[in-house]
Amino acid sequence: MLGYEVTKRWGGEGLPPDTITVSFTGSAGQSFGAFTPQGITLRLCGDANDYLGKGLSGGRLIAYPAPDSPFDAETQVIAGNVIGYGATGGEIFLRGVVGERFCVRNSGALAVAEGVGDHGCEYMTGGRVVILGPTGRNFAAGMSGGIAYVLDLVTIRLNGEMVDLDPLEEADVEFLRDVVARHEKETGSAVAAGLLASWDQSVARFSKIMPKDYKRVLSAASAAEREGRDVNEAVMSAAHG
Repeated sequence: MLGYEVTKRWGGEGLPPDTITVSFTGSAGQSFGAFTPQGITLRLCGDANDYLGKGLSGGRLIAYPAPDSPFDAETQVIAGNVIGYGATGGEIFLRGVVGERFCVRNSGALAVAEGVGDHGCEYMTGGRVVILGPTGRNFAAGMSGGIAYVLDLVTIRLNGEMVDLDPLEEADVEFLRDVVARHEKETGSAVAAGLLASWDQSVARFSKIMPKDYKRVLSAASAAEREGRDVNEAVMSAAHG
């Protein structure tokens, strides 16, 4: 309802980030923060059920356990299955482990979690995902776009039919450092703090998962831009090639 009012008044562009911030404590039900547009930030101290961030449209969702929780957050479930389903933009920072099908059909959001269940990034078409913990089986099945970064990836759990494991470039290293630092700041993550404390060693533990077709299209666009050719034509040719 809040998102509806924002979009009704300010359209698809929404508001500047963090214009409206709402804090919650306790256990959220299904679809916490669904369809949240840009300008709204929802902070949850507690945990959530399935479909958190479904259709996220530019807003920011942050979830973390209570500071006095008697467990290690990175070993416990913070949210359920199908997080970020169909998200088109925005950010999700989750201090803890989530269930199956994390970011299925994500097309534009940034999402961070400290472990995911089976079928992570299934049918993902865009956006970026950072996993600071283990994955389940069949990771990246049907993934045709976007980029995923996984800490200490067990490669046997990766579905390599449509993706490659690529080396990190300088831009990836800068991106990861920024995201991990923001995750620590937003959630108080002990995992993120540990990684940042020895970053040069930590960054080498990340694997970059890149869809083959997406990589080909990006390469064609970059080449066209360097050579002064029409970028759209080059992208279309690569996409159908």
